[in-house]
Amino acid sequence: MSTSSAMPIQPVLPTSEARTELPNALRRFRSEGVMAQPMVFGGHRRAEGVVIPFELYTELLPVIEDIEIAHLVRERAAAGGSGSLADVALGLGLDPDDYR
Repeated sequence: MSTSSAMPIQPVLPTSEARTELPNALRRFRSEGVMAQPMVFGGHRRAEGVVIPFELYTELLPVIEDIEIAHLVRERAAAGGSGSLADVALGLGLDPDDYR
């Protein structure tokens, strides 16, 4: 994806504002679907969480799983452990055949 088409980072809402804004975010998600802007929130204007359309979340799940596996592989390698990517996937409850 080029930087010109990347979704801009949304302003960080304080948690109290995010609570109030949640119904509006849900309306956006319903009307705009996967392309709706996320709602970013946190304390002291520091981003700590994000609410995204569920449709987008389901599209991102394979990528999220790959990132989780990559983190585990790096941790095990740094600790001197060994094991295949399929073994790590199995440990996460994923189908190891997808990672052979």
